[in-house]
Amino acid sequence: MPLRRLSLLFLLLCGASLLIGARQFAWQQAFALSGDAWLTLTASRLPRLAALVLAGAGLAISGVILQHILRNRFVEAGTTGALDAAKLGILLSLVWLPGAGTAGRMLFALAFCLGASLLFLALVRRIRWQHTVLVPVIGLSYGSLLSALAEFYAYRHNILQSMRGWLLGDFSKVVQGQYELLYLILPVVALSFLYAQRFTLLGMGEEMASSLGLGYAATAALGLLLVALTVATTVITVGAIPFVGLVVPNWVALRHGENLGRSLPLVALGGATLLLACDIAGRLLIHPFELPIGLTAAGVGGALFLLLILRGLR
Repeated sequence: MPLRRLSLLFLLLCGASLLIGARQFAWQQAFALSGDAWLTLTASRLPRLAALVLAGAGLAISGVILQHILRNRFVEAGTTGALDAAKLGILLSLVWLPGAGTAGRMLFALAFCLGASLLFLALVRRIRWQHTVLVPVIGLSYGSLLSALAEFYAYRHNILQSMRGWLLGDFSKVVQGQYELLYLILPVVALSFLYAQRFTLLGMGEEMASSLGLGYAATAALGLLLVALTVATTVITVGAIPFVGLVVPNWVALRHGENLGRSLPLVALGGATLLLACDIAGRLLIHPFELPIGLTAAGVGGALFLLLILRGLR
């Protein structure tokens, strides 16, 4: 699907996202800039749409950056321990510094996510690249260990049930004043576009990238920092959302290659479009109630990834 057709689908989904909700309202009131309809649009529907677009684009770009750093198509934040490390950081901030506020919890999540990503990269570098099938397996084991630590602390402090609730991806509580932290993803996207060619060189391996004049260590560290910032802001604002950073980059690479200078706009737009589609599905399946997007993204993303694997094998 070329960029133009994907853009059209994205715009259609944006319109549907604004129209769908538990409360119906007259658009005449919204256009009149007054009344309950205008309040619903500006305080709930538009912030939710902005949060979906930012989170989807950021997670997709984070996935493609990780895949180029690790030279593996089967990694994303959820399969490298980054997502579980962010959860652990937020939980520890709640236990150790209960008055830290949202910014403090995000810094904890950022630090733990970045540290876990650096440690995972150090572990992976000890594996020969001909055995890259082990990378996602090690990542899942690594993430399970971090998740077990998080659940241990949550169980010890009697917040296990509430932790599972607020860490499950959910946009239903996104309103004006509670999502603006996601705008930190905008500089992540800008830097990703600026360094797109350098991240492409990372996917060629350290030896080849260094021979072409790239500062490999500095570029990889920048990429991991961008991933950690995206994951931390997403988890602290709307919870954990799987598969976006895995499905979209593989779909784009399968059709348009791995040159991020050309394909990164498709990756960002594809991530936002996929997340919008999952959110709309969750709002329609049991309307007027809705399913958390963590569930719909796992179902839709898992099915799409299986289709991509089967198509790749063919």
